[in-house]
Parts: sequence; C-alpha cells; structure tokens
Amino acid sequence: MSRIGKLPITIPAGVTVTNNDNVITVKGPKGELTQNVDPAITIEINGNELTVSRPNDERQNRAFHGLYRSLLNNMVVGVSEGYKKELELVGVGYRVSNQGNLLDFALGYTHNIYMQLPPEIKVETKSERNKNPLIILESADKQLLGQICAKIRSFRKVEPYKGKGIRFVGEVVRRKSGKSASK
Repeated sequence: MSRIGKLPITIPAGVTVTNNDNVITVKGPKGELTQNVDPAITIEINGNELTVSRPNDERQNRAFHGLYRSLLNNMVVGVSEGYKKELELVGVGYRVSNQGNLLDFALGYTHNIYMQLPPEIKVETKSERNKNPLIILESADKQLLGQICAKIRSFRKVEPYKGKGIRFVGEVVRRKSGKSASK
C-alpha cells in the first residue's frame, strides 16, 4: 500500500470539495481549483475527510494512487492557506519592477525582459538600497506557481563562479573556484 496514498486528507473549515464524474473541485477562501482524476482511482468524501483508494496493485494504479493524493492535498492547502515563493536577483545592475501582473526585468542583457503573469498569481517586488531586489509570488495553485518560478529563473540561471543570477531566498549555491585556484 502506498504510504502517501493511504493517508487521509483533512478538509479545513471554509473549504468545500465536490466530485463530479472524476473531476474534483476544491473551493476555499483563496480561490477555486479543479483536477481531473483517472477513472480507476476512487475518491471518497466523508464529512471533513477525503480518502483516495485504488482497485488493485497494478503498477499504473500504484503510481496514480500517491500522485492524486498529493495533487488533491496541494489543492486543499492552496485554497485554504495559499503558497508563497520568494526570488532574489543577485548581480550588479539586476533590477525588477512590476505594474500589476507585468514584470519588467533588467538582467544585464541589451534589452529588458517583460513577463505577463496569469491572473491567479499575485506579485510584489521590493527594491531596497544595499539589498538584492526581491520578487514575492503568491498563489493557490502550487503547480502554476512552481512553473512561473522556473520560467523566471530561466532568464538568468545562477552561475557557480560568482553566484550571480536569480535564486530562491535562502537557496545555497555551491561555489566553484576559478582557474587561478588550481595553480
């Protein structure tokens, strides 16, 4: 039995979960999310508990069991508490600003990079003197938030020699010594 899949999901107060032909809809104070579930997996809603079960121990069903339990748990946590990620820009002259959901990056290229964020994501930028610029992203959808963070990071990946680039706050970057250290 899947250690993750067999755990029940507790539904907090203010969150409603509905199952309509293997389409799970979760509504809460932070928003509404939907997820299609494979027909082999059964979802049971008992009071304030959600359980995921599988019909047999086939390889595909075992894989789906833990997957859908994790996805549904992420949805419940997202609509009740929400998810938050913070990115920092490390490098001389790296800047970011926003107008609504439009981000404007100055990352040392010849042109600025503009990125329009989906309306489900709330964004805030901070630029304080003698500190790295920060991007604070909040959303109820964990998958979308992670995808947007990965896209932003791809504009300027952290390089190991000087440590410049876009990184998560608190992320540890393994630094390399350059050519001169080998002599």
